[in-house]
Parts: sequence; C-alpha cells; structure tokens
Amino acid sequence: MIDICELTSLCDELGCRITPNCSLSEYITFRFGGPCSALISINSAESAARLIRYLKDHEIRYEIIGRGSNIIACDEGFDGIILMFGSDFARIERHGDMLICQAGALLASACVHAQQESLSGMENLFGIPGTVGGAVCMNAGAYGSEMKDIVVSADYIDDECNIRTFTNEEMALSYRHSIFTDKHYVITSVTMKLVQGDPDEIRRAMNECMSKRSAKQPLDFPSAGSTFKRPQGSYASLLIEQCGLKGMTCGGAMVSEKHSGFIINKGFATCADVLELCGRIQQIVREKTGYELELEPVILK
Repeated sequence: MIDICELTSLCDELGCRITPNCSLSEYITFRFGGPCSALISINSAESAARLIRYLKDHEIRYEIIGRGSNIIACDEGFDGIILMFGSDFARIERHGDMLICQAGALLASACVHAQQESLSGMENLFGIPGTVGGAVCMNAGAYGSEMKDIVVSADYIDDECNIRTFTNEEMALSYRHSIFTDKHYVITSVTMKLVQGDPDEIRRAMNECMSKRSAKQPLDFPSAGSTFKRPQGSYASLLIEQCGLKGMTCGGAMVSEKHSGFIINKGFATCADVLELCGRIQQIVREKTGYELELEPVILK
C-alpha cells in the first residue's frame, strides 16, 4: 500500500516535485498509457538514492523514465511510482575536453552544448530523442557513432542505494545493451570525452544529421523511435518492407509509410493496438523470412 501523504512529505523534504495519479500519456512520446500511482521529478542523485531506498524499504514498485522516448506504456497504467529523470536533473558542464551531464539532460541538449564549446564527437548523435542517461543505458547510436565511443564513466545508484562509478569497460556497452539493461542500477551522471573542433563545422555536421533524420523518419507522428532491434544479418525495416507490411494498421497504430522501422500513433492508438501490430509483424516476418524481430522499446507495465 502506497502512503502518498508520507511520500509527499519525503519529496517536500528533498525538494522534488510529486504528481499523484499521473497520466503516463503526458510523459511518453508515444502519447498513450494509463496512470501511475505518482510521478516524482528527480532533482539530484542524492534525492534519487533516498527515494529508491524508501520505495525498496516499503516494497513499492517503481520504474525510471527519462523523457519517455523508448517506452511503451500499458493502457492499464503502472501500479507504482515513476521516478522521472528530466528537466529538474539536467545540468551539463564542461571540464576541459570532458562533458559531464546529469542523467536527465536531453542528448540533443548535450550535443548543442558540445558544439557551443567547440567540442566534437557527438555530431552523429544529434536528433536521437531521450536523455543522456537513457542513451547510455541503451548504448544509443546512429550513422556509425555510439555512446560507447565517447563515454568515459557513469555514476549510478547500486542495489544498496549507494552512488558508485562504472568505467566504460565496466558498463559492457554493445548494440542496444549495457550492464544497466541487465541490472536495476540507476544512472545519475555521465562523463564523455570529446575533442576540440571547429564550431561551424560541428554545427554543419549536426544540421546534416538532422536533415537525414527528417527526410527518412516520421518525426511528425508520435512514436517510440525504432520499434525493433536490428537482427544479425539484416535490418528490421528492410524485412518489414520486404514482407509488404508498410502501412499496415491496427486500430490507431500503423507501420510508418515513410520508414517501416517505425510504428506510429496516428492520433488515437492504444498500447493494445501497438502490441497487437508488433505481434503481427513479428509473426509474418518470422514465417516469411525466418528472422526473429525483438522489440527495442521497454514495455512499462
């Protein structure tokens, strides 16, 4: 049983904002999802550690979200607490050729900050939605670049609610995977090593990257980004297109006609619509090609 009054008092003590009975559709880029018991906006690593300790001690379910860009939230909602690492926990600082970002900083904001500081190495990551913490957790990447190429270390909250640090090697970063996808550790800060560059050239590269995204991806519709991980030996979008599934719909969910690797919300999609469509795609691709497609977004349920 969640004592919202007691939890609110703790949030007041820590200076964190809490919203009881909060609709997840407002915080998930897919723009659907039922309510959670409460959503708490994290403002520091210490606050996060205190809150997680409280939730564990009281056996209360909780999950972490950033800006909700790689998440499928269930229509029934989430019977627990959502800890949001967002704008209240988004400081970005430069230290020499290092960029230190709190976990809630937008990856796009970190790219812009680096450009303004004449630091190169993040250009191909510009336009990837979500936070720096989420990007490290999933080892986000695009156009030949990945977070593992620039991350030096990450501070995190361990199982005992202590704040510790992993090096790049200890994070086991690989394609859409890290130690954080295997364990319930919580990233609080990320340090990235960049190189000195020309700010105008960096900006041109960022603009070129964003132009490619705009031309190829359905950015004008709500989605969770790429729906399926890349299977070994092929591409999810290629397999889906070869199976003639572009434009396939289920309720308000549709395989994008612009990029078949995206399932989009036409404006009235539910979680059930998206999951049913994903299941149909996986079955048809399996039957026609032999490939098994694995969902990339996390299902919050």
